[in-house]
Amino acid sequence: MLINLDMHAAGLALLTFGADYLVKGAISLANRLGMPPLLIGLTVVGFGTSMPELLVSLRAALDGAPAIAIGNVVGSNIANILLILGVAATISPIAARIPNLNRDLVMMLVAAVIMLGLGFLGVITFWVALAMFVLLCGYLVWVTYSDRRSLTAEEADLVIKLPGWKEALFIAGGLAGLFIGASLLIDAATSIAREFGISEAVIGLTIVAVGTSLPELATSVVAAFRRHAEVALGNVVGSNIFNILAILGITGIVTPVPVDPAMAGFDIPFMLAVSLALVALILVAGRISRPAGIVMVGVYVGYVIWLF
Repeated sequence: MLINLDMHAAGLALLTFGADYLVKGAISLANRLGMPPLLIGLTVVGFGTSMPELLVSLRAALDGAPAIAIGNVVGSNIANILLILGVAATISPIAARIPNLNRDLVMMLVAAVIMLGLGFLGVITFWVALAMFVLLCGYLVWVTYSDRRSLTAEEADLVIKLPGWKEALFIAGGLAGLFIGASLLIDAATSIAREFGISEAVIGLTIVAVGTSLPELATSVVAAFRRHAEVALGNVVGSNIFNILAILGITGIVTPVPVDPAMAGFDIPFMLAVSLALVALILVAGRISRPAGIVMVGVYVGYVIWLF
């Protein structure tokens, strides 16, 4: 058991540091190629910060543990809204002051509805996965051409230029850390599930999902303490879109991924309900207050207790 916990911790550490170095190296390369900061933020950073979830889901699907692959995505989306936004709002209320937020919220709901449809379909086939990935690419093109504006402070920070050797080292080392970390995390998670007789779906929805979302949680907490909690809202909405369309899209292109019937019956509809509740809260109140954040965290704790 201790060995599994050590492997789990080591896997999370490698995923976190691997993603960080990969993103820095990739941003430097993108700047070298002359990509605009907005496009770098949407593609390089978006995919880079989702690499832990992508490699964990891909490795799980290839290793015959599809419940962990799907649970990782569904659980991450639930944790992103209830846990990450809940904690951030508890620290500092979140105002919805993000340009084009309504557009991105609609896309998040579209992705959640697609996930619900995949639950009814029972499997993510190659052609369905390809359609999901093409939809994401179309959305990124739309965002790129519709967001004609001056750079935000966050986008200005994307102008990173490293020496060529350091750039290559960051990218190669980051990818290596991600691959090794994903392997350790999946091996540990499946071993823990078997040892305690817990289903792989529950492990994917909780331990794996929260583990791969720890970097986003840390970033959101720091932003909230600095009174920039709205950063967490933008990150969560973008992450939830990427998780479904990019992670499951790419995973399904590589190998068909069956959807656990129990997850399709409760967890995926719960994810959609949570997404709808977030959109309703933003539209009605225009913010996520501290009491709302406390309720969100409480709902997440209750959900996890119910799973176990």
